[in-house]
Amino acid sequence: MGGPRLSGADREFFSDLTRVVWGNPFSDERASMMARLAPGTKFGDLTSDPEALVRIVEPHLAPWRKEARPLSRLSAGDYDLLAPAFIYTAFHFARTKFDRHIERQAKQPGAPLPIDFADEVIAYLRDAGFPEETAGRYFALCFQLRRAFYFIYGSLPGASTPMRRLRESLWNNIFTHDMRAWEGALWNQMEDFSTLLLGETGTGKGQAAAAIGRSGYIPYLPESRRFAANFTETFIAINLSQFPETLIESELFGHRKGSFTGAIDHHQGVFERCSEHGALFLDEIGEVTIPVQIKLLKVLQDRTFTELGGREQKRFSGRVIAATNTSLDDLRRDGRFREDFFYRLCSDVIRMPTLRERLAESPGELAELVSLLVPRIAGEQASGLVAQVLEALARDLPKDYPWPGNVRELEQAVRRILLTGSYRPERDSAQGRNAEERLVARLREGTLTADELLAGYSALLYQRLGSYAAVAERTHLDPRTSRKYVLNAKP
Repeated sequence: MGGPRLSGADREFFSDLTRVVWGNPFSDERASMMARLAPGTKFGDLTSDPEALVRIVEPHLAPWRKEARPLSRLSAGDYDLLAPAFIYTAFHFARTKFDRHIERQAKQPGAPLPIDFADEVIAYLRDAGFPEETAGRYFALCFQLRRAFYFIYGSLPGASTPMRRLRESLWNNIFTHDMRAWEGALWNQMEDFSTLLLGETGTGKGQAAAAIGRSGYIPYLPESRRFAANFTETFIAINLSQFPETLIESELFGHRKGSFTGAIDHHQGVFERCSEHGALFLDEIGEVTIPVQIKLLKVLQDRTFTELGGREQKRFSGRVIAATNTSLDDLRRDGRFREDFFYRLCSDVIRMPTLRERLAESPGELAELVSLLVPRIAGEQASGLVAQVLEALARDLPKDYPWPGNVRELEQAVRRILLTGSYRPERDSAQGRNAEERLVARLREGTLTADELLAGYSALLYQRLGSYAAVAERTHLDPRTSRKYVLNAKP
């Protein structure tokens, strides 16, 4: 057979490139592989210049691009080496176009917007030798990859090791740890994989869930030059703690008119409203009662549900993401959270890092977050206020302030400083209720000193017992020492 042939060097290059194409963009392994393919170019440069590797790939692909449908004439092994290179170059051709489309669509709910560059990208893939249907699927895959990166990187900032690991985990949750296996068999089966997000209040569980929910695979419809769904509407969130038990089933599953007193019209629940290409986020899952857990378990097992007052079984085709800031271990031990329900939820368990962990690993992350929050709160023209906010935080808070409210507290601290010029957190009753949870979290993190552990325990005892003498009796400390530990306990 005529035409170009793969040399040994070609096979090595395209093999390495395949690992980049199917690799996790937030992983150290992919970073090192990109640096190997582009000698002398640091990975940071590849981030600021995303086309750097493309410029290296193009000369390797040039002989094959001169051939008519080269992939269709290759052996299976050579096809597996070259196909990812064509997908990679197609993705980078469309990358900035996808970004503009994401930004336009994010501002326009409703029907998906038309794609004016789809024909060109699909034609490129088809000319490479992909069948028409396969070329359309890979175009949709390129859009999914870009959305996932856009939402994971854009909504969860921070350069600390805990945040890098979180972004890596979220990417694996969408594409699995082995994207080649995902592309071969799992890309249209991900609704069977539920996710449990664990973490303190204010750590960003909602943003993480939204990043997953807006990054599902959405087919491209060539006849209408649109995607099958608007990604802005593929994610539905519901906070289960805000509904009384009498209404929560209606919110979840819907109801028929007259099914109960006050049901004056038909109501569609979130399971019915959720797109087959999206995800349903059940926040505060630890708050639901056992009867509701049983009904949710049935949906996860059978993928079907019935609205209140109805008989028709309806199918739920989306993914389920659940989150809680309470200890499910404690709830399970006390019989308030069913074991079978837990194991149906935990296909993947992702723990959200606290702001304490992030700053312990990378103290400069505080300035990075403030630099993002100030313009978001007060507008881009207010970016000059960042230094004032950082100065107030340094002046008003101890160096090791534990940020019990995490990033959400930091956002409100920025607002208060912009309003009043200072931030002095109150040790209110809500903080008191959360003190035990924070102490346990820091125990698990391994960030407590012996004095901090004793101070935290003494403060909890004081809240329960009401006197330093009672704390001293329980801890076998003298009253003066127990008082010192209580007063020195971090908020």
